[in-house]
Amino acid sequence: MGAYVLIAIVAILVWGVLRFNREHNRANQIATEDREALIEAQEERDELRKRVQVLERIVTDENTPDAKKTKQLASEIESLRRLEGSTRSKNTEDMSE
Repeated sequence: MGAYVLIAIVAILVWGVLRFNREHNRANQIATEDREALIEAQEERDELRKRVQVLERIVTDENTPDAKKTKQLASEIESLRRLEGSTRSKNTEDMSE
């Protein structure tokens, strides 16, 4: 009977070790998946930070005095072009009469 008890104890120990290893490997796999998700989230965060920096630069650059002067100058040029275009069309109409 001693041999059967010894075999049973060894079988229980082997079963316990195998179960422990299986659970340990499963935990490592989950940890690896978590690490991959964390790395992906960090990459996305860095990309979003870059995009926010670009948007901030666009917003602030458009509100600088130089940018406002540039916009005003561009607006004046466009108004002169429209004025010149309407003057040309009047001259063309006068010549056709």
